[in-house]
Formats: sequence, C-alpha cells, structure tokens
Amino acid sequence: MNANHDRFGALQQALATRILVLDGAMGTMIQQHKLDEKAYRGTRFADFAHDVKGNNELLVLTQPHIIQQIHEQYLDAGSDIIETNTFGAQRIAQADYHMESLAYEMNVVSARLARAACAKYATPEKPRFAAGAFGPTPKTASISPDVNDAGARNITFDELVAAYLEQARALHEGGVDLFLVETIFDTLNAKAALFAIDQFFEESGERYPVMISGTVTDASGRILSGQTVEAFWNSVRHAKPITIGLNCALGASLMRPYIAELSKICDAAICVYPNAGLPNPMSDTGFDETPAITSGLLKEFAEAGFVNIAGGCCGTTPGHIRAIAQAVQVLPPRAVPAGDHKLRLSGLEPMNIDESSLFVNVGERTNVTGSRAFARLILNEQYDEALAVARQQVENGAQIIDINMDEAMLDSKAAMKRFLNLLAGEPDISRVPVMIDSSKWEVIEAGLKCVQGKPVVNSISMKEGEAEFLRQAKLCKRYGAAVIVMAFDEQGQADTFARKTEICKRAYDLLTQKVGFPPEDIIFDPNIFAIATGIEEHNNYAVDFIEATRWIRQNLPHAKVSGGVSNVSFSFRGNDPAREAIHTVFLYHAIKAGMTMGIVNAGMVGVYDDLDPVLRDRVEDVVLNRRPDATERMIEFAGTLKAGAAKEEQTLEWRQEPVEKRLAHALVHGLTQWITEDTEEMRAQIAARGGRPIEVIEGPLMDGMNIVGDLFGAGKMFLPQVVKSARVMKQAVAHLIPYIEEEKARLASVSGEASKPKGKIVIATVKGDVHDIGKNIVTVVLQCNNYEVVNMGVMVPCQKILDMAKAEKADIIGLSGLITPSLEEMANVAREMQRQGFTLPLLIGGATTSRVHTAVKIAPGYTNGQTVWVPDASRSVTVCSSLLAEDEVTRRKYLDELNADYDKVRAQHANKKGPELIPIAEARANRFKTDWKKHTPAAPAFPGMKLLRNYDLAEIAEHMDWSPFFQTWDLAGSYPKILDDAVVGSEAKKVFADAQAMLKKIISGKWLQAHGVMGLFAANSINEGEDIEIYGDESARRNGQPVMTWHNLRQQNRKPTGNPNLCLGDFVAPKESGVKDYIGAFAVTAGYGIEKKLAEFEKNHDDYSSILLKALADRLAEAFAELLHKRVRREFWGYAKDESLDNEAMIAEKYRGIRPAPGYPACPDHTEKEALFALLDAKRAGITLTESFAMWPASSVSGFYLAHPQAQYFAVGKIGRDQVEDYARRKGMAFDEAERWLAPNLGYDR
Repeated sequence: MNANHDRFGALQQALATRILVLDGAMGTMIQQHKLDEKAYRGTRFADFAHDVKGNNELLVLTQPHIIQQIHEQYLDAGSDIIETNTFGAQRIAQADYHMESLAYEMNVVSARLARAACAKYATPEKPRFAAGAFGPTPKTASISPDVNDAGARNITFDELVAAYLEQARALHEGGVDLFLVETIFDTLNAKAALFAIDQFFEESGERYPVMISGTVTDASGRILSGQTVEAFWNSVRHAKPITIGLNCALGASLMRPYIAELSKICDAAICVYPNAGLPNPMSDTGFDETPAITSGLLKEFAEAGFVNIAGGCCGTTPGHIRAIAQAVQVLPPRAVPAGDHKLRLSGLEPMNIDESSLFVNVGERTNVTGSRAFARLILNEQYDEALAVARQQVENGAQIIDINMDEAMLDSKAAMKRFLNLLAGEPDISRVPVMIDSSKWEVIEAGLKCVQGKPVVNSISMKEGEAEFLRQAKLCKRYGAAVIVMAFDEQGQADTFARKTEICKRAYDLLTQKVGFPPEDIIFDPNIFAIATGIEEHNNYAVDFIEATRWIRQNLPHAKVSGGVSNVSFSFRGNDPAREAIHTVFLYHAIKAGMTMGIVNAGMVGVYDDLDPVLRDRVEDVVLNRRPDATERMIEFAGTLKAGAAKEEQTLEWRQEPVEKRLAHALVHGLTQWITEDTEEMRAQIAARGGRPIEVIEGPLMDGMNIVGDLFGAGKMFLPQVVKSARVMKQAVAHLIPYIEEEKARLASVSGEASKPKGKIVIATVKGDVHDIGKNIVTVVLQCNNYEVVNMGVMVPCQKILDMAKAEKADIIGLSGLITPSLEEMANVAREMQRQGFTLPLLIGGATTSRVHTAVKIAPGYTNGQTVWVPDASRSVTVCSSLLAEDEVTRRKYLDELNADYDKVRAQHANKKGPELIPIAEARANRFKTDWKKHTPAAPAFPGMKLLRNYDLAEIAEHMDWSPFFQTWDLAGSYPKILDDAVVGSEAKKVFADAQAMLKKIISGKWLQAHGVMGLFAANSINEGEDIEIYGDESARRNGQPVMTWHNLRQQNRKPTGNPNLCLGDFVAPKESGVKDYIGAFAVTAGYGIEKKLAEFEKNHDDYSSILLKALADRLAEAFAELLHKRVRREFWGYAKDESLDNEAMIAEKYRGIRPAPGYPACPDHTEKEALFALLDAKRAGITLTESFAMWPASSVSGFYLAHPQAQYFAVGKIGRDQVEDYARRKGMAFDEAERWLAPNLGYDR
C-alpha cells in the first residue's frame, strides 16, 4: 500500500509540473508482427478447440516477450504512462473466444509485464506508471441490439459490474499504478466499470487514481450512446477521476472542439490520445497521419492550454509518441480549475444548477401514483403511449422528468426497467435527466442500473435508521446519482420547522462527513403537506416548509431544496382554479426563500401578478397563515371560481378573388389567416392538371415574393412589411413540404432543381452573445430573395458554426454580435477558419461591428477567403449576390474593389495619428475636481436593496423611447417626426400600429414579466478617483470593508486647457476627504418569459411577430431602467424630490445624475458586470450573465447610479499601456486578459 501511495504522489507531482505522455496503440504494433493462428495459440493452446487469432489479450500468455517489447518501445520513446494489454480482457469480451475462464490470469500477467517494463525505465527524475486498462466490452447496456425492441439489452449492469470487478482485482494483484476506463462509447458501461472499481476500493482498502476517457464517434460531438461531452462528464464526475478526456474514433483535428470544451468545464486533468487521423487501409499503420502531423496537432492543443496528458490511440506508433513527447516537453500543463459546486445532472444533454439558476420544473405526469391515465397505460403495457406522456412533459418545459412505478398491481422493478430502457431510445425525451422515484429501494436501484446520465434519486431518508440511510446513500454515490433526502427519521415525517431543520442538518452532516457525498448533489425535501384542511395543526404547514427552505439554503452550503407542490392544495381537489392559485402563491414565496426545484404540473401554475387581487389575498392568507379564519374564507371564495374564453372574427372582401391573386395579396400585405387553405387550393388545382407541388412555390408564391422584392428594392416597401411577407411564405411552404417529400419518395428521380436556391448561408450569433434581432432580420431578407439560410441561433461556439458550414456545404458563413466581446470572438472564428483551411466568404454584422474593425482586426486573420462587413439587413442581398455571382468578371470586380477599400482603410488606420495619449499620472493630475468642503452628497432616503418583481408593464410602457424601435426596422428618423416622414412615414405608421397592438397584448396577456433589483449604498472613491469602494452600510465604511470595488478607466488623450481627463470615480467623494458619499446600482429585465411566445411564433413560422416582440422587449427594458432611475431620483434616493419632467425631457436626459453601464463608453469593461451582479444578487430578478458577460434575458439593462450635480456621460476613448497595466493590477487580472477585454480602447498595438 505504501508503494502504491508513493507512486500516486509521484503521479500527482508530475502532473502538476509538466505535460505527461501516454503510450500509443498496442493493436497497431501487434499487427506489425504479422502473427498467424499458430503464433496466437503458442504451445499452451495448440489444441484449443476454437480459433484465437485476433485475441490480442491472449498474447500476454502465449507471446509475452512481444508485449514486453512493445511496452519498452513506448517507454523508450518517452511515455510516462503505459497501458496494460487488457482492453478486452474481461470475461464478457473473452467469451467471444471461449476463453472467459482465463480473464483473471490475463489481467494479472499483463499488469506484471507493464509494471516490470516501467521499473526498467523509471528514474527518480522520471518515474513511469502502469495503467490498468478497462475496455468497453463488445456489448452495450444503453443500446438495444434488436431493431424491433428498443427496450431489449444483451448485457445487464450487474453482469458488467461482475466482469469489471474481477478485472480490477486482477490488475491490483498484478501491481498496476492506476486504473484507466477508456474508449467509452456507452456511458452506462463506463458507470458499471466505475461502480466495480469503487466496490473494489471498499473491499480491498486500496485506492488508485482513476483515468476516464470517452470516445466521440463522429462530428456530432456525441458518444455512440448519444451523450454530449459535458453530459458525459456530468455522468462520470462522481468517480473523482484524476483525468478525464477523449480517445480513439477521431483524429486530433476533429477532436479539438470537444477537448477544448472539456478543458473549460472539468475540475480534473485533461488527457487526450487521438487516432493517427482517419483510417487508411493503404497505410502501414492503417491510418493517415505521420508522427509529425499528429504531434503538431497535439502541440497546438498544449499551446492552447487544453492538455495535461497526451498520447496516441489507433494507428500511432513509438515514432508518434516520440514526436509527441518532444513537441510538448517544454510546454506548461493546463491549470486544473477548482470545483464549481454546481449540481451537474445529465440525460443526453447536461443540466447544471447553481445559485444563479431559475426554478427547475420537474414533470410529474410519468408517475403511476399521481396520474391515473399514465398508470392505466403502464398496467396495459401500452409503452408507446406512455412514452408519449413523457415526451409531452419535456415539450411542455419539464427540465427533469419524475418516473414512479409504485402500483400494487405492477411488478414495479420490471416496469421501471422496461420504461427506462425504452426511454433511452427516445432522444427527444432522454435528453433531460430523470428522477427515479419510488418508496422501495429495490425499485430505485433497478432504475439506477438503466440510466447512463446522472439522475436524481427520489428519495432516501432516515426512517429506517442511520445504517440503512448511509448504505443507500453510499450506493447512490457509487451509481453516480444526486439524491433527494426526505425530512423523515425514525420518529416519522417532519411537520414543523424545528423538526424539518433538525432532520435535514443531521442528514447533511452524515452525508458529507461519513459518506463523502458532494453537498451540491444533496436535495432536501422538507415535506409539503396540505393546508386549509380545517385542522388547526395544518395551518402553518406551508410557512414551515418555506422557512425550512430558507434555513437550509442559509445553513447547509450548496444543498438544494425540492418538493411535491401539488400536495399543498390537496384539500381543494376537484377545484382546479383554486388549486392553481394556491400553487402559484406557494411557489412564489417558496422560490423567494430558495426552493430549487419542484414536482409540479406546469399547467397548474399561473403567474402571481395575474391572480385576481381578492383571490390572491385569500390564498396568501391560507399559505402564509395570516388569519385564523383563512380556511373558511378560502373555501367560501373557491366556490365562485370559473374560467372564460374570447373570440375574434374577421372578414375581408379580397377573399372573392381567384386563388393566385389571393396568394399574391396575402404575401404583399403579410396576411396569414387563410394562407394554408389558399395554398392547398392552389396545390389541388395544379395536381388536377398533372402538376407538382413544387410548382406552387415556383409559380404563384414566387410571383408574389417577386412583387415584394421589387417593391422593397424600389424603396416602396420597408423591412417590417418584408418580414411579414416572409412569415406568409414560410407558412405556405410548411404546408407544401409533406407533399413535396411524398413526391420525392414516390419519384426518386424528381429533384426539384428548378427551385435551387441562389446559395446557402450559415448564420449565427457568436458564443457569449444572446442578441439576435438583426441576425433574424437578415435571415428573413435573404430567404425572401431565394437564399437558403441555416440560422443557428445565439451563443453558438466557433467549432459548431464551422462544423455546420461543412455539413451543410455552405457557400457563406455569417457572424452576428452586439456586445463588444463579440468582436474578439468574431476575430477568433476568422482565425479558426484560416487554421482549418476554409475558403468561404465570411460576413460580419451587428451593432458593434464596423468597416474599420472588420478591415483592421478581422480580415487579416482570414486570408484564405473574403471577409465582408455588412452594415445592415438591406445590404445583405447585394453582398451575397456579388460574392456568389456566376459571372466571374462581375465577382472579381466586386472583390477587387472591396479589397482595395479594405487596404485603404488599413493604410489610413496605420497612418492615422490617433489622439495624443499622455502618461496616466499626467491624466490623473488633470482629473475633474470637486470642492468637497462645499458639496455635501445627499444620503439615500431608503438605503439598501430593493427587489421589484412583476413590475407593472403598463407603467413601464409610459416611459418608452420609440426612436430606437424604428432603427431596428431600418426606418430612419426620430419619433414622433418619423410618422410624418415623406419617405418612410407610411410604413412607420403601420409598424408603429402593429407595435401598439402587440404592446397591448403583452400588457394584458402578461406575455412578458418585468423584474428588477436595485440598491443604494455608501461609497467613496480610491486610487486617485479611479476605483469606487461600495459598502454595505456605514459600519462597513468605517471599517474599510467594501462589498464591491468598481474599477474604472480614465480618459488619457491630451485635452485642451481647462478640460479635465474624466473618470467616473471623479464624481464620488474620495475616501481621504472624509465625506460620506453614496452610489446606486441596478439590473432590470423586461424579457422574462419571452421564450414561450417566441416558440409559438416560430412554430407558426411568424418571424415578423418574433422580431416585433423582441424589439418591444428591448424597448420595455430600457423604459424600465428609465422609470426606475426616475423613482431613485425622486423617491428611493430622493435627491431630486421636486423633479418634474415629461417623458420627452427624460429621454433627453435633462435630469440630474447619470446611470453608466459596464460595456458602454464611460466604463467599457464588460467584466465589471460580474461584481455588479454579485452585489445585487441579480439572479433574484431572473437576470444572469453569459461567459462573455452578455445579460440574459437579452432584454435587460444594468448599471450604476451617480448623483453628483456635474456627473456626465463621456467616452474613455483610447488608453495607454501604462493605464492597462495599472488597471489589471488593481483588478487582479492577468495583463493579457485585460488587454483582450479592453481591445477596442487600446491606443497601442498588442
């Protein structure tokens, strides 16, 4: 054991100091020996009754010198770690050769061979390590071998565990230094191996480092059983591996994006050992790449900071390993990040829950105890229909699905196993995690053996005592599951606050201290009981749950809280309106207290602010136990509840025209009401004369769109109308697609070439950015002009964009972004396109992009192809048609003119004498000065934090600035003058009318929710006015304990005499002055809940309404910020109580004070949002940040309040290296990282 610990320590030390090298392919080297059947048999198996050629693991018994030689060749090449020749040495794999009885011996001998080789080459400076290899076996626990039965399996979890446990024991006996579970194509197989390994650790008292390596089988980025790489990591993270990584299947170039992803999210070292490219039967090794190619690719991985261990898989040889060792020997290893304490669940896709996550909805309808309909389906073995229930839960927004089979007439274990196995074959359902729900441990365990993702167990408790509780918890941890722990002990269920907290604290301590259970994987259910039952003891049940939730979140670090929400309203069963109201109110208060998730029927939860005030008051009396007669009053009121409905009717004269004219009219005027029936009538007419469905598109529909295009090109139609037209076209085409597909199937020779698009464009908002209105408008405009557009959405990683472009055989790639960090990501995409050999044109667009930035910062990184800045949607068609012109002379002329223009821009930029920068010390000496002896800052009337949830949208709408709304639609002019503009006035009026109509629906229908949070704090400036310390209260100010320091930048260009070099900190009293000053902070959103309506519009192919809604949400968010600032000035801070300005004056900012926002000219660093959001705990308002510090929902605004009478907006502009160095030092940020975030402001070349 001591020797094992010594080698473990040596391995950890080596990993911390350098990139280690793993060996290469064993099979490739064995093939070079060209062994025949006789050689495989040796003397010992000369008379064996079955063929054994190909059983490479047998060679440790029949040709041990060959295996020993291969090990030594790899060690001589520089390998730090070599694998035992045991990839297929489990009894399951050996059964194919009828040699399962030899499995144990094979592993022992193989381990000894590897260990002996390591001992021969090891030195104190360079120890060598033998890794015991566990292969996947030829059978899969998650995938059916029978195409007719998705629930069938040819191996069980228990059979895998038994085989792997035997292997672990044998490898231990043989003396390995660590275990390696590799080439994982089915995560459930790997979980069985990890289960067996942990079982071995417990029985033997020994522990080995564990390496885990998955296999992404193709460019989809998923392993064979369907998981993404992050979902895979979430599934195996419980094993606490020393490394996680990928091997086999793909060459390094194709593996890169997935290794990059793992390197960002994993708190373990990263190991990568790819194949030597793709298979090539003409090569000696069977693969494409030479040592120079493979090592060059892995060197680039190491330079990018992705790697801790590098090696080779199929097709690699000692030559490859030597080249890899030489390539990485001087490069530093990846720094392993600390754990993030997220609850990391997974189905086929990851689901991560942390402190910033919103409430998680657990679907409840796949529960035989809670749904009679589902129970009936399971009892009748109608599993297809039962799966449809699960599918509906996911489609309706369930983020986890709860599965319960506890029915007296069922074999619950068999039903759980069958349903979960079938579920695994339904990727649209199994993409989300499952909650395995049962009161019987044997049913839970049966379910755990079927799930490849990381599930939640519902539930375990101490009702049978500590010993059984700890046994079940230890097994849950070994299976890799999070657990719901019921507040239930030997005395019974907890029904009071004191009992709930006592049991949860005891369980938490047992789990974390005795089992080593990760606290983030513990979810408490403090018991939701029915209220308003008429029994006095039940009156405080909801309050006790809510307060216990608050206590758990405050006192049990990282633990989560869940509950069965429908229980609370059980006494009103049969009265759905009453139950919905109770659920809504209960969840409102429980979520505020910290409830993480709940088992709830989403259709039985409403919007808190939508409730009738009288009903809400009665329900809150019951839920919060506010008065002794609350139950009686609620029962009385519940009897009056009912629902209602509304209708709309419309008639128009043009409906009497022939169908061709009706279609054209609908397209030009953007009318969708009858488009499906008119399209069908047109299709039927064409079919009757022997025509094809595609002719509807090529004929009347395209005729109508040509009219639209002509009017748009002539300036007689405007963008809002074009988007409406596209909505009509998409709905018509959607109706025709089934007929076109049917025809294709019937007549394979019909290809529809006549409707070939002008080109295919892949377009995406880059990673970290959530803004997509402009991109969606470009999409619509291009589609209207017969371009095929693949719109990938928002926050799309670089490699996914490039992979999609390859897969779709795109002609052009388009990138969009709004926030300034997106500029750097666009440049990164351009560099990756260059590195990967793309030649496609690259379009750049978005509010922060520019012709100069594109020419100077993006285009030089991509010289293989053409980079083009597209200023707005109306130019996109011209640009694309020029880039894809069939006439080479026309195309070349366009490119030459464009490149000449960009060369000119670059030359001008290079020769341009920018503003003269002065040393930062000189700029500070010229800062804005206030005589603080004569100015006394106003103290806030209401200091501290204020949460504003479900703010009145009608009040917000009164503060809207409409001018930017028209700019969204490329309609130039300011409101209200634009409505009477001679050119665009008519269309401006139409889109304004549509906006007003939708705004009414948004407000009356509660389409959106507006949430906000603001705070007013004590504050003083430090560091010569460039940073602002923000204090929680006056005591913290006195003690010098800020809750946040807001870092700012100063103008550094030389100013005319008398003009100061401004910094926002100048407007806050310096700490040394002794003056008590104050500051405000805020974050607001008006985009909460927008996804539901957007999904509805997308389903109806209604781009116009989608863009209109997003534009209005943006305006409402800005209006909310304006309204809140007004209330701060007049009410919360109160320094301008007598202010009386109309909306026009407020839009013109004629008030005292400013609200600067990180990412804007006065404070251009987006990273300051991170501290701002932490200060405000902005997630309480449902607002979070992306990795590039874009706000989500996209329709959100955040910033600070400054009240100084002379505070003003300004642009920091260009800054010098001396200020960047000082700024990075003050922030504790690496200099190159500071340069990256401040790139647009750098007044020097990086």
